[in-house]
Amino acid sequence: MQNMYSISLIQTLPLSCLHFSSIHSPKITRLRRTVICLSSSLESGPPTSTTTTTSSTMATSSADEVAHDFFPFLRIYKDGHIERITGIDVVPPSLDPKTGVESKDVVISPETGVAARLYIPKSAAAAGQRQKLPLLVYFHGGGFCVETPFCAKYHHAVNNLVAEANVVAVSIHYRLAPENPIPIAYDDSWAAAKWVVSHSDGTGPDEWLNSHADFKRVFLAGDSAGANIAHHVALRAGLEGGLGSGNSKLVGIALVHPYFWGSELIGDEVNHPEKAKWAEGIWRFACPGTSGSDDPLINPAKDPNLGRLGCERVLVCVAEKDILRERGYYYKEILEKSGWEGTTEVVEAIDDDHVFHLSKPTCDNALALVKKISSFINQD
Repeated sequence: MQNMYSISLIQTLPLSCLHFSSIHSPKITRLRRTVICLSSSLESGPPTSTTTTTSSTMATSSADEVAHDFFPFLRIYKDGHIERITGIDVVPPSLDPKTGVESKDVVISPETGVAARLYIPKSAAAAGQRQKLPLLVYFHGGGFCVETPFCAKYHHAVNNLVAEANVVAVSIHYRLAPENPIPIAYDDSWAAAKWVVSHSDGTGPDEWLNSHADFKRVFLAGDSAGANIAHHVALRAGLEGGLGSGNSKLVGIALVHPYFWGSELIGDEVNHPEKAKWAEGIWRFACPGTSGSDDPLINPAKDPNLGRLGCERVLVCVAEKDILRERGYYYKEILEKSGWEGTTEVVEAIDDDHVFHLSKPTCDNALALVKKISSFINQD
């Protein structure tokens, strides 16, 4: 599909400088542009962020007029340029002084720009330790359109989960819509997962994975759209006989506030028509070739292959005030009726909304969520 957007190069040039326009209003006479640069090689260092300011007098034109407003994610202007509002910040990988978790960035595919941030806990980072730990592959949310593993909210979220669960984690940077519409995010994520398990014989390109990951204890996790991706990677693993290596085993998936939908509203969704319209609109925007809200990619109830999910255990986390809450419970129901032979659990955070753990990482519910995922991964 040919891209129609003026910043299409940000996802097609391999790990080159990515340009995200910021707020552009006829009332504003100073244009601020955030420039995110992803290094083309490990030697070039981690993603960096700089800001430049250019003065100009801007007349009202199509460049100032919003065609589609998906606040707080992004806006599309009539001239085709995209303003990403959230997830454009970059924090470098580091040795976290509080948790002892160490992180670094790797290039998975220079051709597509798919990359990842890797994490090892303090126990693995200790000199001389070659302890084998559960392996978590994480997919960030953002409606398939925004966020990266390198922004502060996701860096800190995965860092804290690694510290609590004592796991090796790989947080995947997949290409974003609308420049790269669905199913590109699924294909990127599948390729990234296969790259991860290519280390299962101990001879992969990354020494952290070779030395510290237990490929018989692989887990997938994600929030919102990332949970949707985790589901589809696990489903593809079931259809294709695994993640690509006979030395690996996908044990379970943890879906946090998963982004599923359907044409028929269920439960409390009928009481929130505006939120429901927004939930459907984001999907149609990210996947312009979709058949609609009953596309099996967004509505697992319509997927005849659901029973072939390629893992043994599923944890679904929902939030009481989230418009997607009903979909989490419904996913458990349809999965158990599909013929799949694994076990499913749903846990609910009371009095909180969608992805609250990212905006309030130290609240009681967020801390409980991290502990629940940790116990899910480490249970016998």
